[in-house]
Amino acid sequence: MRKVGLLGGTFDPPHIGHLFIAQEVQRRLGLDEVWFIPAYEAPHKAKSNTDADLRLQMVQAAINDNHRFRMNAIEVERLGKSYTFDTIKLLQEKHPNTAFHFIIGADLVESLHTWHHIDELVNMVTFAGVGRPGYKLETVYPVTYIEIPQLEISSSMIRSRIEQGASVRYLVPNAVFDMIKEQELYAER
Repeated sequence: MRKVGLLGGTFDPPHIGHLFIAQEVQRRLGLDEVWFIPAYEAPHKAKSNTDADLRLQMVQAAINDNHRFRMNAIEVERLGKSYTFDTIKLLQEKHPNTAFHFIIGADLVESLHTWHHIDELVNMVTFAGVGRPGYKLETVYPVTYIEIPQLEISSSMIRSRIEQGASVRYLVPNAVFDMIKEQELYAER
């Protein structure tokens, strides 16, 4: 049976923190691959600032140089709000010989009790929780905790820096940095 990590999010934009988390969890759990799953519309967040197709392009550009990383556009293709339960059901139907490990930050670990069909979901995937500044890895649900160095980088911080005219070079992969500049993303117009 293959072991695949799933890293979901809006990836608006994808940054080195996403890549670092994926790499560390992949290595520590011995996963065959990590699939990045950009949300069309995340249920716990405000609507994304950037068009879904452009976010897909940025994720693909960010992961191109890692043979263990893949992008899966399942949630963008479905449109609307994406619930992890529905995504996992579809992935298990398409990939029956795969054990999925859903990678989440401590902020999401703390809110697992609010997730759609969480009692069923914990029997469908293994949750892999990583620390995040300002949050505790505490929940009544089963989560495999992965201790990794914490990078205080977020997509909202990157968007804010761009709006303020500050550089985000070295916070995002070079290919993403180039796309942000070429498309003039996140800057006030």
